[in-house]
Amino acid sequence: MNVTEQIITILMVVLGTMVTRFLPFLVFPSGKPTPKYIQYLGKVLPAAVFGLLVVYCLKGVNIFAGSHGIPELISILLVVLLHLWKRQMLFSIAGGTICYMILVQVVF
Repeated sequence: MNVTEQIITILMVVLGTMVTRFLPFLVFPSGKPTPKYIQYLGKVLPAAVFGLLVVYCLKGVNIFAGSHGIPELISILLVVLLHLWKRQMLFSIAGGTICYMILVQVVF
């Protein structure tokens, strides 16, 4: 990319970021109640996104080859246990990720 294309790209990224940050405040001002369907999406989308991530992460696991999915299973169990114990999403995700990385780099 030449300098002009780089500047245009940076401006488009800035514009896209600003639009996605400011648009919800313009569409749903603080003085008006949030529509019911937006409240519904706010309740169901986080679980749906995590379900999608779990399926995506496990789609390549072959239980009949390699480590047989054991590191993945151990890490999933750790995520569940950490979440039941502390109820902290980032703590649970970080713990499972660290566990998985240690297992695949050191153990398996």
